[in-house]
Amino acid sequence: MVPFQALQAYGIKVDAVCPGKKAGDKCATAVHDFLGHQTYSELRGHYFVLTASFDDIDASMYDGLVVPGGRAPEYLALNESVLKLVKQFSDSNKPIASICHGQLILAGAGILKEKTCTAYPAVKPVIVAAGAVWKDPEPISTCFVDGNLITGAAWPGHPEFISLFVKALGVKVTGSDKRILFLCGDFMEDYEVMVPFQALQALGCSVDAVCPGKNIGDNCPTAIHDFEGDQTYSEKLGHNFSLNANFEDVMVENYDALVIPGGRAPEYLALNEKVLSIVKQFEEKKKLIASICHGQQILAAADILKGKRCTAYPAVKLNVLLSGGEWLEPEPITTCFRDGNLVTAAAWPAHPQFISQIMESLGIKVSF
Repeated sequence: MVPFQALQAYGIKVDAVCPGKKAGDKCATAVHDFLGHQTYSELRGHYFVLTASFDDIDASMYDGLVVPGGRAPEYLALNESVLKLVKQFSDSNKPIASICHGQLILAGAGILKEKTCTAYPAVKPVIVAAGAVWKDPEPISTCFVDGNLITGAAWPGHPEFISLFVKALGVKVTGSDKRILFLCGDFMEDYEVMVPFQALQALGCSVDAVCPGKNIGDNCPTAIHDFEGDQTYSEKLGHNFSLNANFEDVMVENYDALVIPGGRAPEYLALNEKVLSIVKQFEEKKKLIASICHGQQILAAADILKGKRCTAYPAVKLNVLLSGGEWLEPEPITTCFRDGNLVTAAAWPAHPQFISQIMESLGIKVSF
């Protein structure tokens, strides 16, 4: 999801396809994490909605190809139609960006011979057998470029992975010398922290993530909130999110913007006086505040919504109204709103517009 929504936010048209499925169908995803075992752990993740039909794809209509990892490449590498499509991108010398186990598909397509690349370490034997020049991903966030091929080892490498891909597409980024603060907490929504965090890093922004009572290197567990046909969202355990700054060291004057992810964390962060003080300082200085989903519970508690037009996850409507905000219906759920220095959205499907409005508000420009 991170590369998909980040590229959309930058203004790039992105299609997602799967063999045997069509536009509107869903693919189940997996949460692969590093919890101290000898290999990654796996939990069930969000459902991902496809935007195009595989059988309709014409490689000549696209400028680049992205191959995600996970377990899907194990069987996609055996699909002749998939391999043919990859070969067409390779033969046209168009950028191909592949991460984690995605390189199994590249090996199956026979395009790795003498190419320098990396992958998730367990994939090394196949990569070497395919004739590639193996590079250890140390650290795991390391990516490599060889001609039109960009490879990464795992999702912690997304910022560099995305940055290298957009560069290969000829994209230029200006105005990204910004410092952005993320207010995090336990069981914030997985996508709602990871996607904007890594998408903004990929642009070149300096992004700090902090949590009350925690320090650099500590983790916050996240929650996966999804829409599976029930009367409200479902919840599953998500990735662990690693903090990269200390909450106690936060000085508002050092930042250009504040981002507040949703999930369940805002319920208790809204009770923390220092959290509310930080939010109030951003508002007093009229610095950008971007909040999504349940994040607006914190804004309401900080008493900064009075007279502001905003949205949130619909269950938070009462918080917004009682704090004096003007409620705007998020129809569809991808809708975002901006009122002065405030950008609000209702849920992670709105990320492309949410991140795009953050970029616009900060003067970050992407040109082709």
